[in-house]
Amino acid sequence: MKNVLTILAFLFLVPSLVFGQPEIPVEEWTGKTILLIGAHPDDDAGRHGTLAMLQDNGNDVHILLMTSGNVGTFDPNMTRTRLAKIRRQEQLAAMADLGIPESNYINLGYTDGMLEFADKEEVVRRLVYHIRDLKPDVLIAFEPGWGYQKWHKTDHRAAAYLAVDAARAAEWFLLFPEQIEQDGLEAHGIREYMFWGSEGNNTTVDISDYVENKINSRSRHISQFTSMRDNYISSNLEDLPGDEAEQFLERLRRTTGPEEHFRYYRGAPDGAGSRRD
Repeated sequence: MKNVLTILAFLFLVPSLVFGQPEIPVEEWTGKTILLIGAHPDDDAGRHGTLAMLQDNGNDVHILLMTSGNVGTFDPNMTRTRLAKIRRQEQLAAMADLGIPESNYINLGYTDGMLEFADKEEVVRRLVYHIRDLKPDVLIAFEPGWGYQKWHKTDHRAAAYLAVDAARAAEWFLLFPEQIEQDGLEAHGIREYMFWGSEGNNTTVDISDYVENKINSRSRHISQFTSMRDNYISSNLEDLPGDEAEQFLERLRRTTGPEEHFRYYRGAPDGAGSRRD
């Protein structure tokens, strides 16, 4: 009897861990519109296996990033304008490895590291516009917190909350009504969410058929993850000094597993951070 009560107590305390999984496994999704919202070019990289699989399975995958990634370098000869162009090229090359077309990429162009200081109403308005335009069935985003406040570094912290705030605003037609009255859009509610970086992960996605896609796509971000961050020479791995390119690819192979993990949530965006199912 004591064991039964213990099990019941566990189910009561963490229902979303037990019941939160999608009714249809993510590997079997098709015909859905998927929107990933992040802060920087490369924020999506840890989800590339899932994104490649979803696109390959007949879903329409879109990536929306809020900053141009124009600050993350230690190269003293780099400029913001040049770095923004480099990061865009890397992002589009990575998406090509996933089978996601350039037309499915949106970048809001905010300055890297300054998203928390941008006008929040403006950012949410712009996010709402794209949500209403694309009408996604699923939002993939940073974990905003699952019954707690999640710490992220600055832009990630802002992106986590802005994504869910925009999802909530998008469903109320009296918020940003000019988008409906003047732009011909419609209010849109998102009811499925996949958050990454959560302590409450409840969904594992098998990406074993897409590991190579993910390795290739992650390798595109050489201005971030190689010595090019200190001294940017070109976008070609072959131009890395010595045997760094080989070591970089080996590191990616070693750290890219056959699974990706998410906290799946289904319901109104108001409850996205609640421990209640």
